[in-house]
Amino acid sequence: MNEAAPRRTNEVGLDPPLSRSAAAFLREQRVVPGGSMRHASWFAPHPPYAARGQGCWILDIDGRRILDCANNFFSLVHGHAFPPIVAALTEAIGRGTAFGLPTEGEIALAEALAARNPALEQTRFCNSGTEALLAAVKGARGITGRHRIAKFEGCYHGSYDHMEVSLDSTPANWDDAEGNPASVPYAKGTPPAVLADTVVLPYADADRCAAILRRHGPGLAAIVLDPHASKAGMVAMPAEVIAAVREACARDGILLIVDEVVNFRLGFAGVSPLFGLAPDFVTLGKIIGGGLPVGAVSGAAGRMAVFDHAAGKPRVALGGTFSANPLTMAAGLASLAHYDAAAVARLNALGDMLRARADAGFAAAGAPARLDGMGSLFRLHLGTRPVTDYRSARPTVAEAAALPRIHAAMLAAGVLLTPNCSGALSTPMTEEEVALIADRLVEACMATEGWR
Repeated sequence: MNEAAPRRTNEVGLDPPLSRSAAAFLREQRVVPGGSMRHASWFAPHPPYAARGQGCWILDIDGRRILDCANNFFSLVHGHAFPPIVAALTEAIGRGTAFGLPTEGEIALAEALAARNPALEQTRFCNSGTEALLAAVKGARGITGRHRIAKFEGCYHGSYDHMEVSLDSTPANWDDAEGNPASVPYAKGTPPAVLADTVVLPYADADRCAAILRRHGPGLAAIVLDPHASKAGMVAMPAEVIAAVREACARDGILLIVDEVVNFRLGFAGVSPLFGLAPDFVTLGKIIGGGLPVGAVSGAAGRMAVFDHAAGKPRVALGGTFSANPLTMAAGLASLAHYDAAAVARLNALGDMLRARADAGFAAAGAPARLDGMGSLFRLHLGTRPVTDYRSARPTVAEAAALPRIHAAMLAAGVLLTPNCSGALSTPMTEEEVALIADRLVEACMATEGWR
C-alpha cells in the first residue's frame, strides 16, 4: 500500500499522483463495464476500493479509515471480520467448500430460523435475495395455478423481471389511464407480458389499494410486500394498507409473500410479526448468511411442499450448485447465534438514538431534513413534506442534486452511506459511533448549498 501511485502526463507535464483507488478504477474500466461490478453501490467519480475491514470500520487501499454504515447494503449486521464468524468459517473451510451432498450445516441453519419464528417452519436456501423472490413467486404460481402477481410501487425485490416493474417510475409515467400506478418497465427489453402480468399497488393509499385488489384479486397468484421498504422511503407501510392486503388474500385465495431480505434484522423473529403479517412465504437473505452469499424461502410445511422433490418431480424446482454451501451455512449460523433478542434490542435502541440526535441537530441548525427508518436502519430525507411512500420520498430537483454532494461530504468526513444516503448500524457500534454519524450528517447537510 506504500508503493507510488501511477502518474499521468498532460500537455504541461505531470498531474498529481492518482490515488490508488483512482488507479484501480481506471484499471477495472478496461475489463469490467462501467468499471464496477455493482450498479447500486457505484457513485461518481468512483468508490474507494476496500483493503480490509474490522468491526464497523473499513480501511481502503489508500489507507483511509472509514466508518461503514452501508454494511454491504445492510447485510453485515456484525460488521467486518466478526471473530465468531471468522472462527466458524476457518473450521468449515478445512472440511470442504461445497459438496453434491447435503450437510448438517443446512439443517442447523434451518432449525435456527424455525426457532426464531415458528412460521419459518421449513426453509430452502439459495444464493441471493433475488433468487429467493423468484422462487417464492414461482412457488405461489405452482400452488394457485395462477400466473399474475401484485407488488407495490417503488419497492425493490431483486432483479427478477416481475420484481423490477415500477421500480423507478417517474411523474411522467407512474399513473395509468385510470389514475392507478402503472406497470412501468425498469430494464430495456422487458417483455410486454411481464408488465401485463404484474399489478402495481400504491404503498400508502388503502382505499385505492383495496379497489385495485377487488378488480384483479381473483387472478393473482401472490402479493409481494415489504412493510418497511427501503427504496419506498424506508417508512412503514400503513396498517390500513396491510389490512386491505390481508382482506384480499383471504377473499380471493392470493398467497402473501413478505420480503424480509433487508428487514429480518428488525426483530428477533423478523419483521412480519411486528406488522401483524401472516405470510405464506417469507424471503430472507443478507444477515442470515453472515457476510456470504445467501437467500432463502421459508414458510409452513404445507406451503413449502410445493418444492418437495422426494416423491419425484416437484411442482416447482428450487436448488442450485452452491445453494446451502457449508461456508454460508456456518457463517449464517454464527451470525444468528450472536444476534439474539438482546442484541436486536440493543441495536434498535442505538437506531432510535441516532435518529433522535440527528433530528435534534437538524432542528437546532434550522435545516429542513430528518432521518426516517426503523430499528437499526435509517435514511436521510431532505425537505419538510411528510414521506409516506415512493412518490413522496422522491427528491425534488434541488434535493436530488444535493444528495450526492451530502454523500460525498460524509465520505470525506470518514462515514460511508449508501448512495441515496441511507444506512444501517452494526453490533460493533456504540453510542460513540452513533453520535459521530449523527453529527457528521448535520454538518454535511449544512455545508451543502442549494437545497434548503
